[in-house]
Amino acid sequence: MSAKVWLVGAGPGDPELLTLKAVRALGEAEVVLIDDLVNHAVLAHCPGARVIAVGKRGGCRSTPQAFIHRLMLRYARQGRCVVRLKGGDPCIFGRGGEEAQWLKERGIEVELVNGITAGLAGATRCEIPLTLRGVARGVTLVTAHTQDDSRLNWQALAQSGTTLVIYMGVAKLAEIAGQLREGGLAADTPVAMIENASLPEQRECRSDLAGMERDAQRFALKSPAILVIGAVAATASALEACVGQA
Repeated sequence: MSAKVWLVGAGPGDPELLTLKAVRALGEAEVVLIDDLVNHAVLAHCPGARVIAVGKRGGCRSTPQAFIHRLMLRYARQGRCVVRLKGGDPCIFGRGGEEAQWLKERGIEVELVNGITAGLAGATRCEIPLTLRGVARGVTLVTAHTQDDSRLNWQALAQSGTTLVIYMGVAKLAEIAGQLREGGLAADTPVAMIENASLPEQRECRSDLAGMERDAQRFALKSPAILVIGAVAATASALEACVGQA
């Protein structure tokens, strides 16, 4: 493997969900810059690498993005094989696109390696299909936290007819529920709140838009968590009925 930067998705937490390509990149890495939410068990695949923690997590002290850029550039210019190891997928709320562009503008070879995103893994483990014939014609992945704190077009999301998978929304449950209901989603629209997707400590709380905030408080829902909103987040018995009608 020639000197370059690999932007690698480590998946949502379960180390068995790591891809073979990610394992290969880690095996040849000399420097690994690891995000806060990455399961350290995956580091077994890079025993000879220097591991540097560059955590970025909402509400916590984070490594500045500019510093991460400089670290990747420094080691790449030293001729090292660098892996930037990210939770989930690097291009789904993982800044993979902006990091790749920044490095390429400085003449650094970059390769992106997909990882399974938390919204998919968490829903699957809860036996929630994000798309389902006759029930959900698509899925929309969205973050409730924007860099400039601008408001999302919740009305458009409510009217999309797709399953909504919302990342980084635990602190904005009241706003999310209110905006989606104003946009036209019914108060009894099913919701699944999934904490620690794919890990042994994964927990789920089923609710609906009207009771989402109340039930999350009773459940003591904490980040990292994703919200699945739509008919597919119904109870198993209701889902079986939907499947039977499809």
